[in-house]
Amino acid sequence: MNVPEVLSGGKDGVMNILEVQGLSKHFGGLKAVQKVSFDIRKDEILGLIGPNGAGKTTVFNLISGFYPPDQGKVIFAQEDITGLKPHEACWKGMARTFQIVQPFGELTLLENVMAGAYNRTEKREEAEARAAEILDFLGLGPKRKEKAKNLTLPERKRLELARALATGPKLLLLDEVVAGLNPTEVDRILPLIQKIRSSGITLFMIEHVMKAIMNLSDRIVVLHHGEKIAEGKPSEVANDPKVVQAYLGRKFRHA
Repeated sequence: MNVPEVLSGGKDGVMNILEVQGLSKHFGGLKAVQKVSFDIRKDEILGLIGPNGAGKTTVFNLISGFYPPDQGKVIFAQEDITGLKPHEACWKGMARTFQIVQPFGELTLLENVMAGAYNRTEKREEAEARAAEILDFLGLGPKRKEKAKNLTLPERKRLELARALATGPKLLLLDEVVAGLNPTEVDRILPLIQKIRSSGITLFMIEHVMKAIMNLSDRIVVLHHGEKIAEGKPSEVANDPKVVQAYLGRKFRHA
């Protein structure tokens, strides 16, 4: 699967595909996100965790253009994209999935994924070839002619990944991609996420399933009440007293 090349610089020789600088967002008197900053390095998986209402999805919405920030900047591949609309961010090479998957039920899997592929081409034959390639990549090839409404939840999760990948992202934002799956289904989708990273796509994940986020992430950012309270390797975050108290609980200490 071909992935667009990323030409982004970083600090101290580290290539950063995304730099989030002091993002803030208020909804009336609610401070949803407060001066949040972090970087995402090219080719890594960065996890984002925190309690419900911590501001995780708001951060995704600010980065991907669904909300304009009240303060702060979003730098993507060395370009300031703060305030771009979602479709403009997508053209730049940023895609996202949603926790509640909503495919076009009456369309086939191939047609669903072709809709994303048209982000990179106007030619039907190219969009169809790209969609077929991605469905094969995610193990959905044999079902390409089935209607999306007939899929199981794990299959709909894969289709959501396929539609996002079809847009040709450099950076893929995953919003609780394993939510609602049983342990066996989680075990099946984790290798797919690693496979996507191995193809050259950088990943940023929100996840509540600790087995998934701890096993997949190179680093983790933790939010609480809209503020970043920790950042580091999974083992460091799991043993941070602030994170244990705010979110993880004692069972994850010394993991």
